[in-house]
Amino acid sequence: MRLMFIGADHEVTGSCHFIEACGKNILVDYGMEQGKDYFENVPLPVSAPEIDYVFLTHAHVDHSGNLPLLYAKGFRGKIFSTIATADLCDIMLRDCAHIQMQEAEWRNRKAKRNKDIAQMEPSYTMEDAEKTIKTFIPCPYNQEIEVCEGVKIRFTDIGHLLGSASIEVWLTEKNVTKKLVFSGDIGNKDQPLIKDPQPTLEADVVVMESTYGDRLHAEDKPDYVNELAQILDRTFARGGNVVIPSFAVGRTQEILYFIRKIKIDGLVKSLPDFPVFVDSPLAVEATEIFEDNQYDCYDGEAMELVKKKINPITFPGLNLAITTDESRAINEDPEPKVIISASGMCEAGRIRHHLKHNLWREECTILFVGYQSIGTTGRTIIDGAEQIKLFGETIDIKADICKLEGLSGHADKNGLIEWLNGFKKKRPRKVFIVHGEDGVCMSFAQCLREEYGYDTYAPYSGTEYDIISGNFIKEAVPIPVKKKESTLVSDVYARLKAAGARLMGIIARSDGMTNKDKAKFADQIIALCDKWSK
Repeated sequence: MRLMFIGADHEVTGSCHFIEACGKNILVDYGMEQGKDYFENVPLPVSAPEIDYVFLTHAHVDHSGNLPLLYAKGFRGKIFSTIATADLCDIMLRDCAHIQMQEAEWRNRKAKRNKDIAQMEPSYTMEDAEKTIKTFIPCPYNQEIEVCEGVKIRFTDIGHLLGSASIEVWLTEKNVTKKLVFSGDIGNKDQPLIKDPQPTLEADVVVMESTYGDRLHAEDKPDYVNELAQILDRTFARGGNVVIPSFAVGRTQEILYFIRKIKIDGLVKSLPDFPVFVDSPLAVEATEIFEDNQYDCYDGEAMELVKKKINPITFPGLNLAITTDESRAINEDPEPKVIISASGMCEAGRIRHHLKHNLWREECTILFVGYQSIGTTGRTIIDGAEQIKLFGETIDIKADICKLEGLSGHADKNGLIEWLNGFKKKRPRKVFIVHGEDGVCMSFAQCLREEYGYDTYAPYSGTEYDIISGNFIKEAVPIPVKKKESTLVSDVYARLKAAGARLMGIIARSDGMTNKDKAKFADQIIALCDKWSK
């Protein structure tokens, strides 16, 4: 039995782990890398057609986003996930494919105008995404599932996102059984709508995330409803819009949950019947999936509303914009309103159009409700930029810039430790720390080792571990990402080589020229060489 670490090792995104056991090749997650990449990842140890199964912790693209790429390369196995995760991946993987195809189309149009830009192929197509979705095996929570001889799994609600799970994996070879637990992303307690993380009682080996392994949430839970109500009230009083860049899945539904409470309790006096626009087709579809999975995933408070036949995430004045015409009409309407749109970090999507129309207006508010990575448009705005470029146009930032502090889907350091200490029946003999920035996963591993007595290790990509013996097969070392030559430089060099090949072709066909023309041609080539050899 072999466990190998591929992605999200000393980094936060790009989750991927490999298991070789019982004659099968298994991946746990296969996600996209997002943001800055610091370390090189080793390739998969086998080809895509040799992968038998994927066990998926949840639908966020840093865990699921490369699954269609795996399919495009020949994977024809089965993907096991919770029911809600399968439903969310149905829309999110198609959305990823759509974005990549759009980007390729845009770049290729530009390439026609600029010969220095190479043609771009998307990582995968819509067809790849749709065929990937058909390989999913949706599974209920808390039920042991026999994947094949020697391999069993169980999904436990981990409270991070609708359908998110930690995965218990039992492996049996030659009458020896070992149990691995993959935490996935561990959720924050007391999130709206979804349940708190549920404990797992026993394991031999644990692979756990450490995203917030160096920080603590505020001891006193923020009053999000009243804080949001105050922001809305003062913005509407001055005649402005509240624009909320929000992730389509999870965060948008939480904001709708808060706004329903605000409206019911009459907390906005300046414009009690304010309209709310969700301008994201993906968010609209995701909201429907939340409603479809409410009985399996909603927490007690949300279920009390459901029992009273109250939808926790809808209310009078909620408008769903699907088409581009509906999106465009939002900014043509002068009435103050709430606009919720993706993407959450303002890097793509319709939110950029709403920023263009509202950033320069002093009466408006741009409200951030999620983490903004370094280098993103959202981070630039929240860090105090006075201007920003959108669609080639410089926009002055005059709107009020606010942030709803403390809203997080990730457990903090104490929450992570609490989850690990939940292994009451059998304490894991080895704990691997992944999914954290370089310094964070190292300090968190040290904390668990020195203060709680766990045998911890923060692996780099390429580390291999023998599950039965408990020994390392290979301890990988960090390989920093090499500075890549820009596409422009490499493409220009390719043009230069092509020009040289063309020149040699002309020389080879010069027999038909007169001696006078050959001499003139030779003189021109020599002059050109002399010019560029200086």
